[in-house]
Parts: sequence; structure tokens; C-alpha cells
Amino acid sequence: MPSTTSRTVLFHELGGPDVLKIEEVEVPAPGPGEVLVRVEALGLNRAEALFRAGTYYYQPTLPGSRLGYEASGTVEAVGEGVIAFAVGDPVTTGPGIEMSAQGVYAERVVLPETAVVPRPETVDAVTGAAAWLTYTTAYGALLETAGLKPGDHVLITGASSGVGTAAIQVARRIGAVPLATTRSETKKRRLLEIGAEHVIVSDDEDVPKEARRLTGGRGAEVIFDAIGGPGFRPLGEALAQGGAMLVYGWLDQRPAVLPWNWPLTVHTYANAALTSTPAGRRRSTAFLNAGLRDGGFRPPVAEVFEGLDRIGDAHRLMESNAHFGKIVVKP
Repeated sequence: MPSTTSRTVLFHELGGPDVLKIEEVEVPAPGPGEVLVRVEALGLNRAEALFRAGTYYYQPTLPGSRLGYEASGTVEAVGEGVIAFAVGDPVTTGPGIEMSAQGVYAERVVLPETAVVPRPETVDAVTGAAAWLTYTTAYGALLETAGLKPGDHVLITGASSGVGTAAIQVARRIGAVPLATTRSETKKRRLLEIGAEHVIVSDDEDVPKEARRLTGGRGAEVIFDAIGGPGFRPLGEALAQGGAMLVYGWLDQRPAVLPWNWPLTVHTYANAALTSTPAGRRRSTAFLNAGLRDGGFRPPVAEVFEGLDRIGDAHRLMESNAHFGKIVVKP
């Protein structure tokens, strides 16, 4: 097929949402091992705001950096040697994407077939865009890394985020007991609705003390933390003896101190370590799609913005922390 163009989000300098620009970018025909995806919905992630601002764990290549990990759409063309996908297949993007060169904030994008996973035909594009990164992160962190088991309690900080809400449903799916923290009474009600057993409002309650009370004094077997910073050490007081603390984010970028209530295990989690391998992609995709097909996974969507021109507004909402669940943009 001949090359075409696509409206694409680029940024040429680090900064706030205003640095995001919409430009026409040439989209080549897919080469060997590549897939051309027509994007129907984009799922926004905190990582993209950090990347845009230059505070992510790797730096954008400027000028002309792309942005975005997660899109849901349809295969429009495949390159030589691609057998896992065919024209018309519903798919989701995510694994192994380097955002500067392969960011998916666009109408069309060409990606390696390893960066694309199948989306069940019964799952609409908005739901697909809201699901991949959050549920595979929760799966890889809680089940494969921390070893969460049926009957275990897991304390989930920042639980109203996309990963936090996914973690609640992943824990429920295996018979574990999710305890959630939030700073908002309004978000408390929503967290209970999606499956949290109990919600601790951190601005009003002592999180470790309340977590121990809710677990009969034992503490949670797993703590799933997106925040880090100085609050990490006192958070450890909510952990059961020999339990695991798992850090997957650094919303508070100040130094974190290890808790002293040993023995305990501290894990750090990066989703790419799981989803960059064929076996990891197979396991995480199978787990995700099973939950999407049977309705066990229902990603809450905070707002759907229509058009790439609203991408700045979507990023401003994400940085306000006023939303609950995933922000989606339909190009």
C-alpha cells in the first residue's frame, strides 16, 4: 500500500500540556514484521505526562517526539511475515513501545507486531484503550511478582488511578481481599462500587492503623504502592510479618526510606519487564482478555474526549487528579 499521512501529536520541547501540537506525519506502508493500526481510542497514562515533562525514567528525543503507549483500533495492513494479525482484526497496543519514535497519539500508527495484542471482538474500542496497561500491570505486579494468593489482603494506595482500580478487580478475580486508599470521600464510594472490600480515606484516617484493624491485627500480605516518598516507611507498618511491599510508581519523588518492621520483601515493578517477552505477553494478554470477555474486568472511564485537538485538555484533567479511572481520547 502507498504511504499516507496521519494527524499526530508531537512535542518539540519539555513542558506542560500546552507543548503538545497536532501535525500531519507521513505513515509508511508496514514493513516486514510490522502492523498498521487505525486508531479508534487512546488511553492516557500518568507515564505520558511525566514523559512530556521530562521526568519519566527515560527522556524524549527532541524535537519531534511522539507520545503515548496505549491505543485501541483495527488492523489496516500488515507487513511481510506477519501471521498473528490480519486486516480487520481488533487490537490494542502497548508492549515494548518507545514513545519518542512509536507513540500512538495519532490517527494511524505503524508498529512492530510485538507491540500489538488482540482485542476481543466483544470489547469496544474505548474499553480496550482503558484496559491493557492497567490490568497487565496489576496482573504482573500482584500475581507474578508479589505472589498474591486467594484469601490474602492487599493494600492498594492511590486506588482511584487506572492501575489502582484494575488492581482491585484483579485481586477480586483470584479471591484476594482488596483494601484501597484514597484522599477523597467521593472516590471512596466509587471504589466500593467497583469491588474494594474497604476504603481508607488517608486525609482523615491513619492508614497503617486502619489496615491492621481491618485485617484483625495481622496486616496486609501485600502492599501495592504507586506513591513512594517519605510515606513509604510508615506504610510498612500496615504489612503482615514476612509480607511484600511492591512499588510501581513514584508520584512522590522525594527519597523513600525502607520500613524497619522486618522480615519483609520490597519489590519494584516495571511492566515492560513482563510484556517485552513473548511468554509474558502471552500470559498477561490471556489473563486480561479472559476478564474482559466475561465482564470481570470493567475499567472505569472518567471521561472520553472527542478529537486529537482535545489532547491538551485531557492531559490537564489527568494532572488535576480530579478524575476517577481512565481518561480516553477518540482521534
